[in-house]
Amino acid sequence: MTDVMLFLREFARTRRDTGAIAPSSPLLARALTRYVIPGPGRPRAVLEVGPGTGAVTRHIQPALGPLDTLDLIEPNLRFAGLLRHSYRDDSRIGLLSGLVQDHQLGSYDTIVCGLPFANFEARVVEEILGQLLGALNPGGTLSFFAYAGIPPLRRALTSGVTRERTLGTQAVLERTLRRHRFRTETVLWNVPPAHVHHLVPTAPALAYSG
Repeated sequence: MTDVMLFLREFARTRRDTGAIAPSSPLLARALTRYVIPGPGRPRAVLEVGPGTGAVTRHIQPALGPLDTLDLIEPNLRFAGLLRHSYRDDSRIGLLSGLVQDHQLGSYDTIVCGLPFANFEARVVEEILGQLLGALNPGGTLSFFAYAGIPPLRRALTSGVTRERTLGTQAVLERTLRRHRFRTETVLWNVPPAHVHHLVPTAPALAYSG
């Protein structure tokens, strides 16, 4: 079974947790991994949360030095099995299955997150983002994406409890971005198009988009 077919099957089976109908495009993967860059003469620690079938992982692996490490945390057991098989021969890459909230994180220079925050309740989003930002080393970056146009569409098409949940989640995301974002990129060549947000653990002196 191809990665795309597996992704589509898991989207149909666990739509809320998978969150996307297709793996990230190469351009989205490139934007998400923009800050996986060589460190100042020391090994780097990288974390990817929600790697799915490994579309972004495939961009991280070639950027790793011989002493760098990459930890993967994947909640979907089928995706985790695929990743374990794909990277079984690379000792730099470790895999943990389950929810990121259930793991005690180490310290990382770069964190890339592919979780579908828009599908989660506000308290879960706040917990995860706080956990990831708290795991960054000084000067580290957290990168995650959100699909363009989805929040206003959900607000327009939902009502009652579902709409309140959507508004609460969006409020948490917007508050976190105001405090920690230093750059946003828009990737049109993806299904659907996406915004990639880059954050730092302390409030940046200057925010910009590109």
